[in-house]
Amino acid sequence: MQILSVSLPAPGALLAGRLLHPEGPGPWPAIVVTGSWTSVKEQMPMTWARALVSSGLAALVFDFRGWGETGGAPRYTEAPESKIEDLMAAFDWLAQQPGIDRDRIGGLALCASAGYMAHAAARSDVPRAIALVAPWLHDHDILLEVYGGAEGVKQLEVLGCDKADVVIEAASASNAEALMYQVPYYTEPSRGLIAAWDNRFALRSWPLWLGFDGIAAAGALKTPVCLIHSDAAAIPKGARRFAERLGKRVTQHWLEGISQFDFYDRPDVVAQGCQLVRAHFIRHGLLRGKEAM
Repeated sequence: MQILSVSLPAPGALLAGRLLHPEGPGPWPAIVVTGSWTSVKEQMPMTWARALVSSGLAALVFDFRGWGETGGAPRYTEAPESKIEDLMAAFDWLAQQPGIDRDRIGGLALCASAGYMAHAAARSDVPRAIALVAPWLHDHDILLEVYGGAEGVKQLEVLGCDKADVVIEAASASNAEALMYQVPYYTEPSRGLIAAWDNRFALRSWPLWLGFDGIAAAGALKTPVCLIHSDAAAIPKGARRFAERLGKRVTQHWLEGISQFDFYDRPDVVAQGCQLVRAHFIRHGLLRGKEAM
């Protein structure tokens, strides 16, 4: 496996990335891999990218604008539209690289970036197939259920406007004011709590996040989708609502008893998920010939 440090042009910034590819000259089929909200490329995206490269794919991971090694302002802002633009830029960049087969490019998104990936794939003509793993997909009705009804959503929107410049911890085992308090993976140094992660969240993110509808992408998405989820993971209702709108364009795999955080890095879950993703890519022509052996 080869890992190259790369820079990708996006609106207003160069995205810092890593391009992983198998040994040999190519051309390789390739996939863009993205992770959960607030995450950086070295977390779950790199875990899945490494596993996918062993299936004969090249894989691109990168930091969105304002996160990790990528510049841009404001920092630490979960800005869905900006992230969708970055994903589209990543697809365009990947399609232009020597050694990459531009006709065999796909995407894989975990958790929050599933909605971003779906919207990007609906707008871009580059990805031939995508996979959504443990997708966090919400619409307005689901947000009301998650964040305490209309009043809870309104309070977060007001907080994001009144304290737009305030940045808090994204995750903590001891700080109850953190965005994610005593949440697995993010608070564990052996898993997600790594030096490369910003572990920050700008409160200005709330109106942007709450105003985003990942499920709405289903109406425009023509790209075939592999959806891998579990009823024990985050908001399965949203994934099912999204899949229902996709109809025959989606292949669903519901795993038993797998938590949201298991999907990020548990070796057996990643291995099983990669097998399902690989089968999806074979079915839709991203992998073929010796690559599919």
